[in-house]
Amino acid sequence: MRVALFVPCFVDQLWPQAARATLVLLERLGVEVAFPREQTCCGQPMANAGCERDALAAYRHFVKVFAAYDYVVSPSGSCVHHVRHHYDVLGQTAEVHHVRERTYELCHFLTDVLHAPPPDAAFPHRVGLHVGCHMRRGLRLAPASEMTPEEGGVMRDLLRQVRGLTLVEPERSDECCGFGGTFALSESAASGRMGQDKVAAHQHAGAEVIASGDVSCLLHLQGVIRRQGIPIRTLHIAEILAGTA
Repeated sequence: MRVALFVPCFVDQLWPQAARATLVLLERLGVEVAFPREQTCCGQPMANAGCERDALAAYRHFVKVFAAYDYVVSPSGSCVHHVRHHYDVLGQTAEVHHVRERTYELCHFLTDVLHAPPPDAAFPHRVGLHVGCHMRRGLRLAPASEMTPEEGGVMRDLLRQVRGLTLVEPERSDECCGFGGTFALSESAASGRMGQDKVAAHQHAGAEVIASGDVSCLLHLQGVIRRQGIPIRTLHIAEILAGTA
């Protein structure tokens, strides 16, 4: 199995510990991981800003870099969603189809491809899980409240297997945190208030840590936490599963 690690822009520049934890976790499970140095942005920021035509070069480069691998794994639900659901504009070539079908979010890869054993990690803390919008409603890796009142999903299942970890349940857990890419810039007041509401819900539930599979969401929530001086940590789920937190 030839597996490539895709490290998105936000992770590379602002939260590299998520990429390191992903590598540690995959190698611990016996996966030989490559890191193609030619990789760049998947093109999502430009496309979200309405400039998808300008992003096509990034799309093509992504396919060229990763087409030779059996799987592409990334610690970012939003970027994986973009590759899987937006690269159709490149046409239906064999290489494009292969990259779209074989690009996986980390937790999805652990459960559906590797069928990995329980994480060999301990984390004796109360953790609130934030499943980002792309993960929940795009990749369908967790249920949405408009479909079922039941909580679940691959991230929750993995965290439940971590020794000593207690999952806490904030109200309206599937609401957007307010980041939303360029929404955080164009509608900053609404974005900020949504972030405050999300953090308050986790605080009310007794969370010591907020975990997520998307660094963009974590950065947004971390900004609220720091400005308000709230004693809650933010961690990428890979850091917990790998025991590097």
